[in-house]
Amino acid sequence: MLPLTRKSLWLAIGLIAMSLALSSFVLTAWLNLHPCYLCIFQRLLFMLIAVFGLLAATGFGEKVWGSLVLLLAGAGTATASYQTWLQLQPPGSASCAGSQPGLIEQFVYFLSDSVPSLFEVSGLCEDEELVIMGLSLANWALVSFASALVVAVWALFKRGSD
Repeated sequence: MLPLTRKSLWLAIGLIAMSLALSSFVLTAWLNLHPCYLCIFQRLLFMLIAVFGLLAATGFGEKVWGSLVLLLAGAGTATASYQTWLQLQPPGSASCAGSQPGLIEQFVYFLSDSVPSLFEVSGLCEDEELVIMGLSLANWALVSFASALVVAVWALFKRGSD
Protein backbone atom coordinates (compact mmCIF):
# COMPACT_ATOMS: atom_id res chain seq x y z
CA MET A 1 0.00 0.00 0.00
CA LEU A 2 1.28 3.46 -0.92
CA PRO A 3 1.84 5.86 1.95
CA LEU A 4 -0.45 8.89 2.04
CA THR A 5 2.06 11.67 1.79
CA ARG A 6 1.14 15.30 1.20
CA LYS A 7 2.63 15.02 -2.28
CA SER A 8 0.45 12.01 -3.13
CA LEU A 9 -2.65 13.79 -1.78
CA TRP A 10 -2.00 16.90 -3.90
CA LEU A 11 -1.23 14.72 -6.90
CA ALA A 12 -4.52 12.84 -6.42
CA ILE A 13 -6.49 16.08 -6.13
CA GLY A 14 -4.82 17.48 -9.25
CA LEU A 15 -5.27 14.39 -11.39
CA ILE A 16 -8.86 13.76 -10.31
CA ALA A 17 -9.82 17.40 -10.88
CA MET A 18 -8.17 17.24 -14.32
CA SER A 19 -10.09 14.08 -15.19
CA LEU A 20 -13.36 15.68 -14.02
CA ALA A 21 -12.77 18.77 -16.15
CA LEU A 22 -11.91 16.64 -19.18
CA SER A 23 -14.93 14.43 -18.54
CA SER A 24 -17.18 17.47 -18.55
CA PHE A 25 -15.91 18.39 -22.05
CA VAL A 26 -16.33 14.84 -23.34
CA LEU A 27 -19.81 14.35 -21.85
CA THR A 28 -21.00 17.72 -23.13
CA ALA A 29 -19.93 16.91 -26.69
CA TRP A 30 -20.79 13.21 -26.68
CA LEU A 31 -24.26 13.50 -25.11
CA ASN A 32 -25.07 16.96 -26.52
CA LEU A 33 -25.53 18.40 -23.02
CA HIS A 34 -26.38 22.06 -22.46
CA PRO A 35 -24.24 23.42 -19.61
CA CYS A 36 -25.47 26.41 -17.61
CA TYR A 37 -23.30 29.19 -16.27
CA LEU A 38 -22.93 27.39 -12.91
CA CYS A 39 -21.79 24.23 -14.75
CA ILE A 40 -19.24 26.22 -16.71
CA PHE A 41 -18.03 27.98 -13.55
CA GLN A 42 -17.61 24.60 -11.84
CA ARG A 43 -15.71 23.32 -14.89
CA LEU A 44 -13.35 26.28 -14.57
CA LEU A 45 -12.92 25.61 -10.84
CA PHE A 46 -12.00 21.97 -11.55
CA MET A 47 -9.45 23.16 -14.12
CA LEU A 48 -7.88 25.58 -11.63
CA ILE A 49 -7.90 22.99 -8.83
CA ALA A 50 -6.10 20.60 -11.18
CA VAL A 51 -3.37 23.13 -11.96
CA PHE A 52 -2.89 24.27 -8.35
CA GLY A 53 -3.09 20.71 -6.99
CA LEU A 54 -0.34 19.59 -9.37
CA LEU A 55 1.75 22.64 -8.47
CA ALA A 56 1.29 21.85 -4.75
CA ALA A 57 2.45 18.28 -5.48
CA THR A 58 5.82 19.63 -6.60
CA GLY A 59 6.45 20.80 -3.04
CA PHE A 60 7.52 24.26 -4.21
CA GLY A 61 5.10 26.80 -2.71
CA GLU A 62 2.96 23.96 -1.40
CA LYS A 63 1.18 26.07 1.22
CA VAL A 64 0.28 28.79 -1.30
CA TRP A 65 -0.94 26.39 -4.00
CA GLY A 66 -2.65 24.20 -1.43
CA SER A 67 -4.43 27.19 0.08
CA LEU A 68 -5.68 28.12 -3.38
CA VAL A 69 -6.95 24.56 -3.87
CA LEU A 70 -8.71 24.82 -0.52
CA LEU A 71 -10.30 28.15 -1.45
CA LEU A 72 -11.41 26.92 -4.89
CA ALA A 73 -12.78 23.66 -3.49
CA GLY A 74 -14.80 25.72 -1.00
CA ALA A 75 -16.12 27.93 -3.80
CA GLY A 76 -16.97 24.83 -5.82
CA THR A 77 -18.77 23.26 -2.88
CA ALA A 78 -20.85 26.42 -2.43
CA THR A 79 -21.63 26.68 -6.16
CA ALA A 80 -22.58 23.01 -6.53
CA SER A 81 -24.68 23.23 -3.34
CA TYR A 82 -26.60 26.17 -4.78
CA GLN A 83 -27.17 24.36 -8.09
CA THR A 84 -28.27 21.22 -6.22
CA TRP A 85 -30.73 23.36 -4.24
CA LEU A 86 -32.06 24.85 -7.49
CA GLN A 87 -32.59 21.38 -8.92
CA LEU A 88 -34.51 20.27 -5.81
CA GLN A 89 -37.09 23.04 -6.18
CA PRO A 90 -40.44 22.32 -7.85
CA PRO A 91 -40.25 22.93 -11.62
CA GLY A 92 -40.77 26.58 -12.48
CA SER A 93 -40.44 27.85 -8.90
CA ALA A 94 -36.72 28.79 -8.98
CA SER A 95 -34.33 29.64 -11.75
CA CYS A 96 -30.75 30.71 -12.19
CA ALA A 97 -31.88 33.20 -14.82
CA GLY A 98 -32.32 36.59 -13.18
CA SER A 99 -33.01 40.05 -14.44
CA GLN A 100 -29.45 41.27 -13.81
CA PRO A 101 -26.48 38.95 -14.35
CA GLY A 102 -24.44 38.36 -11.20
CA LEU A 103 -20.66 38.38 -10.93
CA ILE A 104 -20.31 34.67 -11.77
CA GLU A 105 -22.65 35.01 -14.76
CA GLN A 106 -20.76 38.03 -16.09
CA PHE A 107 -17.43 36.23 -15.71
CA VAL A 108 -18.70 33.06 -17.43
CA TYR A 109 -20.26 35.08 -20.27
CA PHE A 110 -16.89 36.82 -20.73
CA LEU A 111 -15.19 33.40 -20.93
CA SER A 112 -17.90 32.20 -23.32
CA ASP A 113 -17.24 35.13 -25.63
CA SER A 114 -13.47 34.59 -25.39
CA VAL A 115 -13.32 30.78 -25.77
CA PRO A 116 -16.76 29.48 -26.78
CA SER A 117 -15.52 25.95 -27.46
CA LEU A 118 -14.69 25.54 -23.75
CA PHE A 119 -17.10 27.81 -21.94
CA GLU A 120 -20.29 28.20 -24.01
CA VAL A 121 -23.44 28.53 -21.88
CA SER A 122 -26.53 26.93 -23.41
CA GLY A 123 -28.66 25.56 -20.56
CA LEU A 124 -30.44 26.40 -17.33
CA CYS A 125 -29.06 25.59 -13.88
CA GLU A 126 -32.23 23.93 -12.63
CA ASP A 127 -32.26 21.36 -15.48
CA GLU A 128 -31.02 17.84 -14.75
CA GLU A 129 -29.95 16.67 -18.20
CA LEU A 130 -27.93 13.71 -17.00
CA VAL A 131 -28.51 11.59 -13.91
CA ILE A 132 -25.98 8.90 -12.97
CA MET A 133 -26.85 6.46 -10.20
CA GLY A 134 -29.64 8.75 -9.02
CA LEU A 135 -27.47 11.87 -8.81
CA SER A 136 -27.37 14.82 -11.22
CA LEU A 137 -24.06 16.17 -12.45
CA ALA A 138 -24.45 19.04 -9.96
CA ASN A 139 -24.77 16.46 -7.16
CA TRP A 140 -21.65 14.66 -8.37
CA ALA A 141 -19.81 17.97 -8.54
CA LEU A 142 -20.86 18.68 -4.95
CA VAL A 143 -19.48 15.31 -3.83
CA SER A 144 -16.25 15.95 -5.76
CA PHE A 145 -15.70 19.49 -4.47
CA ALA A 146 -16.50 18.50 -0.88
CA SER A 147 -14.09 15.56 -1.15
CA ALA A 148 -11.37 17.83 -2.56
CA LEU A 149 -12.03 20.25 0.30
CA VAL A 150 -11.59 17.54 2.93
CA VAL A 151 -8.45 16.11 1.31
CA ALA A 152 -6.97 19.61 0.85
CA VAL A 153 -7.49 20.37 4.56
CA TRP A 154 -5.87 17.05 5.40
CA ALA A 155 -2.91 17.71 3.10
CA LEU A 156 -2.40 21.29 4.29
CA PHE A 157 -2.42 20.41 7.97
CA LYS A 158 -0.89 16.93 7.83
CA ARG A 159 2.11 16.67 10.11
CA GLY A 160 5.45 15.61 8.79
CA SER A 161 7.81 16.81 6.15
CA ASP A 162 6.76 14.53 3.30
